[in-house]
Amino acid sequence: QVHVAESGGGLVQPGGSLRLSCAASGTVFRFYAMGWYRQAPGKERELVAAITDGGSTNYADSVKGRFTISRDNAQNTVYLQMNSLKPEDTALYYCNAVIRSTYYRPTNDYWGQGTQVTVSS
Repeated sequence: QVHVAESGGGLVQPGGSLRLSCAASGTVFRFYAMGWYRQAPGKERELVAAITDGGSTNYADSVKGRFTISRDNAQNTVYLQMNSLKPEDTALYYCNAVIRSTYYRPTNDYWGQGTQVTVSS
């Protein structure tokens, strides 16, 4: 009964900015972490950024200094602020949430449907 949904993708020019949102709804007993992944045509899926309930963050080398991940614990929501976008950032971006839905259930990963980000002039 956990649903993860992304939003905020679109078409932007090189050097532009975009903000992605990811919200986990439904039964959430304990939130552990949420992160952003992306996959471009002909390339492997890669971790873009992640954040834990303790506030620890991790970024891919290719986006360090340009992307920032943040969270709203009360809403089980994470954001990805993307600045100085490059054509190489073009990809389908997925949100992943690590959540324990109830006391009697183990921790699981929940994935969103993805949101397209296209950087082109």
